Amino acid sequence: MSISIEPYVHSLTERFLRYVKIDTQSDPSSTSQPSTMKQKDLGKVLVEELQGLGLTDAHLDDYGYVYASLESNTSIANVPVICFCSHMDTSPDCSGTDVQPIIHHNYQGNDLTLPNDPTQIISESNHPDLKEQHGNDIITASGTTLLGADNKAGLAAIMDAIAILVKHPEIKHGKIRILFTPDEEIGRGVDKVDIEKLGADFGYTVDGETLGSIEDETFSADGVELVVNGVSTHPGFAKNKMQSALKIASAIIEALPKDRLSPESTEGKEGFIHPVSINGSVERATIDFIIRDFSDEMLKQHERELETIAMRVVNQYPNCTFSFKVTEQYRNMKQVLDQHPEVMNIGLKAIQQTGLTPIRRSIRGGTDGSRLSFMGLPCPNVFAGEHAFHGKQEWVSVQDMQKAALTIVNIARLWAEREEI
Repeated sequence: MSISIEPYVHSLTERFLRYVKIDTQSDPSSTSQPSTMKQKDLGKVLVEELQGLGLTDAHLDDYGYVYASLESNTSIANVPVICFCSHMDTSPDCSGTDVQPIIHHNYQGNDLTLPNDPTQIISESNHPDLKEQHGNDIITASGTTLLGADNKAGLAAIMDAIAILVKHPEIKHGKIRILFTPDEEIGRGVDKVDIEKLGADFGYTVDGETLGSIEDETFSADGVELVVNGVSTHPGFAKNKMQSALKIASAIIEALPKDRLSPESTEGKEGFIHPVSINGSVERATIDFIIRDFSDEMLKQHERELETIAMRVVNQYPNCTFSFKVTEQYRNMKQVLDQHPEVMNIGLKAIQQTGLTPIRRSIRGGTDGSRLSFMGLPCPNVFAGEHAFHGKQEWVSVQDMQKAALTIVNIARLWAEREEI
């Protein structure tokens, strides 16, 4: 069954352009929640828009989360409560200040040169997915900032889908919960989510890339803090005495495998060990790593290999020691989703009924849905159409975002009709 929403006119483009102009970069060095108060600026806008659509309980809490409900309009009993979730923050990897979005209408395969930095050229050779966008309207930034499609495309798609459901009460659905989160880009997106308050049975993050894709598998992820304790003395009298923790830490990084177990040498289901920062002094140096794999067993194997490398290097310096601290970050959501196959089945059918060929994918990364799944809310990830995120060449297609909104509508409808699936 497909749906007709004529004469509805999508509000999605206007919403998206409005959202990306609000700077919502998160900050990994901050200890506050949210990490930057400016994320609440967008939260307030979203609450106002949700209330304008009749979701009277929409509110922004102290931690920067937006919660809202669209009540059920079906007489079918026991329809599960479904949550749709996107994050409000943008990556700290690239400036999100003074974003100037540009719509390139009726794209025909030409290079897109961004006017504020002509060295930033978006071409099909570098962005192969553009080959599927001929005739569509492409939105980019102006060349000096990221765009923010990750994940404001998801926000706009969810808001547009809610507007469709409000405008078309003939589309039956159960209760829908909306959750917009801060700080996803720095791994804290669900730190303060109140699952009991949310009150949903199943969820879908809308934070994926390619049109028609839905993802039910993420990396499992740990962080490792490796601290090297060296021997410091006056450099003028250091012969046979000084053992620099910074140099030892550098030797550990140099000893990592070059042709495997690094982001630049892996793909598909291959995991990696990735040093993300090093700092310190002669006396003490710290290396922070992220460890990733789709298998928890392989994740632990990578950690053992890293610890062995560190031990081998540090053992060359008899007066030095090191510590090795592992912190769990998130786990592969497939472990949970495989126990609830109906969540993916409905997602796949919703994409199909939107007129697309569903693409079932794994993510070489994580989403809020990874942790939400283990918090009791099984939560795959649906496409939002965002591409080349975290950089100045980020782009999104208006038509792909519209398809994402219609997919959300179909998911809501299919849960109310699930006895037919």
